Amino acid sequence: MKRIARFEKVSFTQFLEGWTDCFGETDQATVLAAYENIKMPRRATSGSAGYDFFTPAAATISPGKTLKIPTGIRVSMQPEWVLKCYPRSGLGFKFRLQMDNTVGIIDSDYYYSDNEGHIFVKLTNDSKEGKTVELAAGAGFMQGIFVEYGITVDDDADGVRNGGFGSTSK
Repeated sequence: MKRIARFEKVSFTQFLEGWTDCFGETDQATVLAAYENIKMPRRATSGSAGYDFFTPAAATISPGKTLKIPTGIRVSMQPEWVLKCYPRSGLGFKFRLQMDNTVGIIDSDYYYSDNEGHIFVKLTNDSKEGKTVELAAGAGFMQGIFVEYGITVDDDADGVRNGGFGSTSK
């Protein structure tokens, strides 16, 4: 196996900013407790391709509703690798829980963005059966898989990333 990446927590300042953006103003002690309990992504078995990501706090997503979650996680990875993020298959199967961008793509240079490469996830409960998704604090809800990629022989990209969603098309 190639060892090409390392998960880290973002700073508390960055987590607090992300939390406030997602959930609004919250007592700082509550946010600090969530931050201190962040679990690093990990594989469940030696044969697992995906690293499970865990919720920093309990969350409820009603049918047809969307929730943005600050994971408190960033990832440093070698160039020519990408982290592809998907909902945990059981949640998709049972609840039609979907990521709003279908597949999250975390590029290696996102780590150096002003937001410290903080990974956010936006989920929608697309249940057609009226099922509510209940995620306990620390529950696995997403999995990330590292994939190596190539570029074309005539590629001349020299842009510098600073941000997440849509930042490279500005």
